[in-house]
Amino acid sequence: MVLIQMHLMFILAVVPSIALLFYIYWKDPQKEPVSQIVKAFFLGVAICIPVGFLETGVNALLFGAEGKAISLFGTTIEAFFVAALPEEAAKLLILWLVLRKNKYFDEHFDGIVYAVAVSLGFATIENIFYVIGSPSWVTVAISRSLLAVPGHYAFAVLMGYYYSLYHFVEPSKKNAFFILFMPFLLHGIYDALAMSGTVNPVAGGVAFCALIYFCIKMQRFAQSRIKTLVEMQKAATTEPETV
Repeated sequence: MVLIQMHLMFILAVVPSIALLFYIYWKDPQKEPVSQIVKAFFLGVAICIPVGFLETGVNALLFGAEGKAISLFGTTIEAFFVAALPEEAAKLLILWLVLRKNKYFDEHFDGIVYAVAVSLGFATIENIFYVIGSPSWVTVAISRSLLAVPGHYAFAVLMGYYYSLYHFVEPSKKNAFFILFMPFLLHGIYDALAMSGTVNPVAGGVAFCALIYFCIKMQRFAQSRIKTLVEMQKAATTEPETV
């Protein structure tokens, strides 16, 4: 019985990430080699534990070795600088390592594909830890499959969008800045709303409603960026050659 439960926990923790990875692969107009996507995914897996140690260190620096945020301001600082910044910076580092000498990184949509693969690798391990470590693992698994994992997916779409925009369209300081800033901003807002209930139940209830609305808008925004890059790719491949 315990073995069956562990298998079910693992399946519920992993399936949301795999489903989104298949989705973004399906959306890619010109498919990337599966080996490259798998490589990016497992590099995302590999950074989860090191990032966890980094977050523990940053948390200790901000709130003391045994301390934690006790106010809404504190949870907001924790959301942005303990969680969002280390995680998104680590993902960007891995994305850069994956793409810097990747001969297959030759189309606009590729930035999103590889960013999503890295981010979902990270999200998969994070999800396993949350689900297996919770006595209410079914509730945690369902809520994270609807919010947290799609959140990591959306952060990655924005990172990949601006990475490709910088690489293929306009290598401006603005686009370079947005590669990290946009996922950091969205991730920070997401976590700030999610964490508020730990210090203020009333604010947490309001924040949860705001979180649902924010997630819907974020996913729509991510989908619009996907559509934009698909259209850019189509335009780039249908432009007439100049003589």
